[in-house]
Amino acid sequence: MFNRDMLADTFAMVTFSIIVGMTVELMAGLTFDQSLQSRLLSIPVNLFTARAYGLYRDWLFRRGSKFGQGFMQMALLDALAYVSFQIPLYASLVISTGAGVEQVLMACAGQIGAMLIMGRPYGIYMQYCRLWFKPVAMPAA
Repeated sequence: MFNRDMLADTFAMVTFSIIVGMTVELMAGLTFDQSLQSRLLSIPVNLFTARAYGLYRDWLFRRGSKFGQGFMQMALLDALAYVSFQIPLYASLVISTGAGVEQVLMACAGQIGAMLIMGRPYGIYMQYCRLWFKPVAMPAA
């Protein structure tokens, strides 16, 4: 059963992944066609994992709110959520290519920095998407 949070989380992850992923890939030297293919291939993974990430992040935020709800706490929780959820997924994708343990570790180490930076912007974007997908009350006639 689809609910609004599931749709919002999925929309957020797919659109964020396309925009940010394509930007990073183009800056890294991929052609537009290569990046487009990469982004299209990421959509099924994002569709499958988006709601799970949203639920995981919510759970982590409930636990972490005991330590405060300031900007730094929220930024750290978003970074922790993003890295701890995405790195195992990324590692499994790299492993599926036949990479060795050392290659997987190096690839993951390289991704952690970017994920630490992108965790908070994604968390904010996901929250805005959740607000956008909430029903709007219609005024009584």
